[in-house]
Amino acid sequence: MIMKCKQWSAVAVFAVSLAAAPARAADFYEGKTVTMIVGSDVGGGFDIFARLFARHLGRFIPGSPAIVVQNMPGAGSAKAAGYIYSAAPKDGTVIGALNPGGLIAPLFEGRNMGYEAARFQYLASADTTARVCFTMKGTKVRSFAEAQREPLVVGAGAVGSSSFDYAYLHKNLNGGQFKIVAGYKGMADILLALERGEVEAVCGYDWSGLKAAKPQQVRDGSFNLLLQLPVQPVKELDDRGVVKAASFAANADDLAALELVAAQQLFGRPYLVAPEVPAERVAILRKAFDDTMQDAEFLSEVERLRLSVSPAGGGEVQKLMVQMYAAPKHIVQRAKEAIRP
Repeated sequence: MIMKCKQWSAVAVFAVSLAAAPARAADFYEGKTVTMIVGSDVGGGFDIFARLFARHLGRFIPGSPAIVVQNMPGAGSAKAAGYIYSAAPKDGTVIGALNPGGLIAPLFEGRNMGYEAARFQYLASADTTARVCFTMKGTKVRSFAEAQREPLVVGAGAVGSSSFDYAYLHKNLNGGQFKIVAGYKGMADILLALERGEVEAVCGYDWSGLKAAKPQQVRDGSFNLLLQLPVQPVKELDDRGVVKAASFAANADDLAALELVAAQQLFGRPYLVAPEVPAERVAILRKAFDDTMQDAEFLSEVERLRLSVSPAGGGEVQKLMVQMYAAPKHIVQRAKEAIRP
């Protein structure tokens, strides 16, 4: 009888400890400030989305922490990825909002960039995107067929940014006669350069981000949409007759390389934390992102800003990242060649 009581006592203590663990995890965020590191400059689509999340996310994290946004542009989000992986606190108080190009950069660079993208713990992705190339209305090149014949000055950011990678992707795999001027700070600066006539085109811009950054110009037809690279059909673009990049692939390997680069768009706006963040806090943050993306107040603001939300869960993003890093080597090599000068 004494042994039986001891056994029940041990079970009771274990059960109490299991119940206490989530409670302690939930209490962790009370009174804390969570920093959201945006791996791009102010004013672009990633920044707009991150600041939108920052206004709502805290309501769904137990303890309602304050959420602050810090921009850390550089190398297509690789700078921010390296910071989160190595130097940032590993307690769940730092969330990365990174360009997916920065997350697949180690795959295509084939070298140690200071972080292993497949080891990050992914919380969610807010959007499954299509990326577009476009010129301003009045530019001599108004279609991609013309861009295959006529030289076109294309503005781009740093190596690894979507504007850089996709400009070279469409030049090398799709035959665009592009003269690429790289080094712009971010998409907002490239758009300004486009409007000033410093460059003639932009590639790799998220369609939803363009609608958010330049809603009036999109509505007015101020842009000639040359090309789209979707991962799922986008009715708006199809209704406008925007040609798909896949139709210009010369062979099966080129098509596979195009699709490998485009796979990042399935996690078009990824949010993540460091590998060392405790699992129970990752679970809390994943649920908070899921709840935010179903919240009526959040969705009302999404509609007001003319954004789109096509969410993917953290586990789904994690699985896709692992699959990308396991792609056949010859396809990785072809993709690598395609996105570089």
